[in-house]
Amino acid sequence: MGTRLLCWAALCFLGAGAGVTQSPRYVIAEERQAVAFSCDPISDHNTLLWYRQTPGWGPEHLIHFQNEAILDDSQLPKDRFSAERPKGADSTLKIQPVQLGDSAVYLCASSSATALQGRFLQGTKPHGSLSTQLAETLDRALPVLITPGKK
Repeated sequence: MGTRLLCWAALCFLGAGAGVTQSPRYVIAEERQAVAFSCDPISDHNTLLWYRQTPGWGPEHLIHFQNEAILDDSQLPKDRFSAERPKGADSTLKIQPVQLGDSAVYLCASSSATALQGRFLQGTKPHGSLSTQLAETLDRALPVLITPGKK
């Protein structure tokens, strides 16, 4: 079971052939600014997931879409975060206003699976080969650094 989960996680984060595109490449923002990220999944994938990875921790599930419908957004901080996937295509994740604690790497993954456990890595600390796989995929993720705003 653990090996299958690791293989699925690696394929999911690798975008099954690097077909998932995220932008912008990185964001450096001041507190109280708004930021938005875009995810273009593989064209025939109906499942899309957003994750956040803070330093020292594994990915934290934020939201899970099936086509344009939200299946699980229970971990999305709805007071400042929002996400949409109109027409089941591209997705946008917005944070407004950003806070210092939002500094993280934001990951988007897509899948053609119809039944997907969106919280498979929820709040886990990275270890062993899973940590290595995640480190190798971070170059496609969206690093965000929030700096203190001007007073």
